[in-house]
Amino acid sequence: MAHSIADIARALGLQADGDLDLIVTHVAEPSSATRDALALAMDPKYADGLTAGQARAAILWSGADWQGFGLKAAIFAPRPRWAMAGVSQVMDPGYDFGTGIHPMAFIDPTAQIGDGARIGPFVSVGARAQIGPDARIGPNASIAEDVVIGAGLTLHAGARIAARCVIGDRFIGQPNSVVGGCGFSFVTPEPSAAEDVRATLSGDREIRAQKWQRINSMGAVRIGDDVELGANSSIDRGTVRDTVIGSGTKIDSVCQIGHNVQMGEDCMMCGMAGVAGSARIGNRVLLAGKSAVNDNIFVGDDVIVGGAARVFTNVPAGRAVLGDPATKIETQLEIRKALRRLPRLAATVAELQKAVFKPGQRD
Repeated sequence: MAHSIADIARALGLQADGDLDLIVTHVAEPSSATRDALALAMDPKYADGLTAGQARAAILWSGADWQGFGLKAAIFAPRPRWAMAGVSQVMDPGYDFGTGIHPMAFIDPTAQIGDGARIGPFVSVGARAQIGPDARIGPNASIAEDVVIGAGLTLHAGARIAARCVIGDRFIGQPNSVVGGCGFSFVTPEPSAAEDVRATLSGDREIRAQKWQRINSMGAVRIGDDVELGANSSIDRGTVRDTVIGSGTKIDSVCQIGHNVQMGEDCMMCGMAGVAGSARIGNRVLLAGKSAVNDNIFVGDDVIVGGAARVFTNVPAGRAVLGDPATKIETQLEIRKALRRLPRLAATVAELQKAVFKPGQRD
């Protein structure tokens, strides 16, 4: 993983200065960097770490006095996180998927595996599955029958892709992620207590002893190109039509996408977020951590849903929402300010009651 400063700067499209032939082998935080490390100090708050560590080269903020920190070379990053994305691709040692197909993997004779595949032990690939070139599949992963996957697949240990799912190019499935599990769909012979409550928005209901009957999931999951699914996250298959995830969408760990969901392109779904069945999510929607979207509603393009927000109704395109229930972020901030005033308001009301009412009169 040895790279010259010149090579790294060229790959990132950034300006560099100093000894551009200097070789670094890995990245490190400034204070713990060794002499062969590239220190990541893209904000002035990390300046003290540069003097504490031993790095000879660093990625710095624009205009930094790199020589004043005793460095021999520096790369300058006007947009730190963008530079971080680039340097992580250049310097990441990656994962060892071995070479070829491991002898302890099971590949059904009718499956088609593209050239350049690296498949680990205890992998299972089902009948008639089609996997494009340059696949990397970790141990204990499974791909079921009739699955179709494009080029450049990366499937980490324990990941699952269920029957008949169709996935585009460069899909990444992190450990124990699941594409195409059955949707959570059940029904009772007569309307259930939950249906009564939802219809009337009242706790009054008829109590019936009933058994749940599964509604089988006959659809599958269709996923576009450049989608990533985080560890222990799942995308349920559709009941009749397919669940759909658009190209470029990134899904964090421990997320749940229900059956029949239609999610657009370039969305981002952060940890522990959930989308209930049959919801429609537009393009470039951001769902922050622990947020939740109700079933059968629509969230428009470019919506931002703040952390732990609960979306119960349609959200128009371009809106930023927060809270439970989710409202426009400006409205929610006013609500929260009012909530902070409630103890003082309650004390004021109590004082007014003492002044206006005689003892026992309030009863």
